[in-house]
Amino acid sequence: MANDDRTKIIPRRTPESAAMSANVKRAMAITAILNRLTFDDADEVRALFSDLIGKKVDDSFLLIPPFYTANGVDISVGRNVFVNQNCTFYDLGGLDIADDVMIGPNVSIITTGHPIEPSQRRAFVIAEPIAIEKNVWIAAGATIIGGVTVGENSVVAAGSVVTKDVPANTLVGGNPARIIRSIAD
Repeated sequence: MANDDRTKIIPRRTPESAAMSANVKRAMAITAILNRLTFDDADEVRALFSDLIGKKVDDSFLLIPPFYTANGVDISVGRNVFVNQNCTFYDLGGLDIADDVMIGPNVSIITTGHPIEPSQRRAFVIAEPIAIEKNVWIAAGATIIGGVTVGENSVVAAGSVVTKDVPANTLVGGNPARIIRSIAD
């Protein structure tokens, strides 16, 4: 992972890591309640999700539990966003989801990771932002890794692992995801 001005590095046993742990506990408490709800509890899901991220979501936001996150406060969502069941958003690096985004079941959006070197692996957490631009569809079981932007109108095929930016109006698929073709209306 590149160390640029968007990258957060949080060393173990620091005030920053203590704050991160407190946010994890807070998120776990909220998602435990949220995950007892059903599709029919959309208003209550929106209220709890708003509490989780610290800002009110639009009435058009729809999330089908269960849902998992290790933070919550670094998520922002636009209008008319749909999140299907069993998704995981690790948002410590920042996760921005624009209007009209559809996220399929079992999608993982992971802004955090650890150093590759074994001696450093437990020493700190690395977090990089993810941006999902307007009108993107992320299909079932896809994984998006920190530092990535998924461009407007793009589609991430089911089961893909996105490790690099996705250009606008593009279908990507595979592991690692690669451009399959351009898409247009």
